[in-house]
Amino acid sequence: MQDLYALVEKSVTQLGYELVDFEVSNRGKLLRLFIDKPEGVNIDDCVLVSNQLGNVLAVENDFDYDRLEVSSPGLDRAIKRESDFVKFTDSRASVKTRMPIEGRKNFIGLLKGVNDGVLTMNVEGADVEISLLNIDKARLAPEF
Repeated sequence: MQDLYALVEKSVTQLGYELVDFEVSNRGKLLRLFIDKPEGVNIDDCVLVSNQLGNVLAVENDFDYDRLEVSSPGLDRAIKRESDFVKFTDSRASVKTRMPIEGRKNFIGLLKGVNDGVLTMNVEGADVEISLLNIDKARLAPEF
């Protein structure tokens, strides 16, 4: 599985995109990836990556799949890596922790930065520190 992720990430990066998220589901039959670039992703970008990745996976006979989905991460994109938290400093986000902090596991607020593996978030006017290792899921939470 790690080899597949590395292959997909390398292919996407070579085309000039960021691999935001990668999922394998339906017992390995569905590959779903989310790509991004600074100016945003459109349908042509998704088609380009899908075609290129389809060709690469056809050559790599080690992995059998039925369907490949490529899309943009959306406005509520997942935040997974430390670099994502840094990139989206001053953005509103929703964070769910594995273990409770002060009796709660769900936080919505402004990302303030990361220092030594600890995320600082302003939640309801107070700063909360969350270890990146304690984060189960995090997504941008834009307001409309």
